[in-house]
Amino acid sequence: MDTPNHRFSELFAQLGLPCDVDGIARFLKAHAPLADGVRLADAPFWTPAQAALLLDALRQDSDWSGPADQLNQALRAIKK
Repeated sequence: MDTPNHRFSELFAQLGLPCDVDGIARFLKAHAPLADGVRLADAPFWTPAQAALLLDALRQDSDWSGPADQLNQALRAIKK
């Protein structure tokens, strides 16, 4: 079975967020860094539906898990 390879921008679209380069950069700048000890899906800026999508992606190792991991790393890599 082939597992789809989703791009980072597609995760933003799936979350209902701007998915162009500038929109992603604005989102990361506005919400990073994510505090140590806060799981990605528990961040306070997600809607319940967004948090559920991210939690499911990471728990079930779904085809969205790669982009979700990438988002988690991006939110933790940026320092203000």
